This record gives sequence, C-alpha cells and structure tokens, in this order.
Amino acid sequence: MRLFLIGFMGSGKSHWGRLLAQQIGDPFFDLDHVIVESEQKTVARIFAELGEEYFRIKEKETLERLVEENPAFIISCGGGTPCFFNNISFMKRYGTVVWLNTDLNVLVQRLLKEKDTRPLLRDIPEEEMKSFIMKKLLGRKQYYQQAHLIVNEDALTVDTFMKILTDA
Repeated sequence: MRLFLIGFMGSGKSHWGRLLAQQIGDPFFDLDHVIVESEQKTVARIFAELGEEYFRIKEKETLERLVEENPAFIISCGGGTPCFFNNISFMKRYGTVVWLNTDLNVLVQRLLKEKDTRPLLRDIPEEEMKSFIMKKLLGRKQYYQQAHLIVNEDALTVDTFMKILTDA
C-alpha cells in the first residue's frame, strides 16, 4: 500500500500513520522527521535560518525520493505539503491520499500545547490561535479536499480506519 496522510498540523497524521504501519506492516515515514534527520536541524531551525521556501523545496525532494525508493509506505505529510509545488497531484498519482479532517477546537487544544515546536504558530498569541488556525485551514482546504478519502478524526480507531481503507 502507498498511503499519504494529509491534514492540518495537529490532526493526528503521525499518530495514525504509526498505528496503521504497525497494523499493515508497511514502512512508516514522518516527512518532517525525515527532513530533520537529513538536515540535522529542527523544522523550526530550518524555517528560522534558511526560510520556508528552502524547507518546501526539501519537502518536495524528500517526498519524491521516498516514493521512488519505496514500493509500499505510509507517509505522514506536513500540514503544508499538499499546498506547494503541485505535491497533491504527485501524491494522488503515486498512492492513496487520505485527509485527516480534525475538528477545529481539537486542533486548537492540541496546538496550544505544541506551540513552541511549530514555526508557524510560535509567535501567535494564545487568544488569536483559533482565528489563525481557522484562516490557515481555509487556505489549505482546497488542497486537502482533493484527497481520495476524507476521514473525520474524531471517534476514529485503527479498526475503523482499516475498514475505511479496505472499503475504498
């Protein structure tokens, strides 16, 4: 299976990707972690020192390399991955794209706890977080909606996720 998990930061892509990979037996890659390993810098540091454009180019190159080198996989993509360089079309051509559609309030709760590790959120005041996420999500939704499957993350279990994938 070639599965790309997309969705906003904090939507559970890495969590579900690991669980599905264990269940299916395919390799799991967290795209951000693969980039961090190859660059020897955190995503936040890459953004701060080299800029978002540099990161997005590395993201595209890494995505293409993982697809080229692996006949089967589950890839947890960064929240912005599908929105740049026509990555969404690339992913759709080479596998099944699943959008983890997570409730806005759940995203806000999760991301407030992880704010310091998220370059796009670091400088957003807590009281503006919901509004920021809502605006950013609106801009990305047009890409996310192109996924083969849309999965609402609330009340999801590994079994229900597996059933959704096998029924598709």
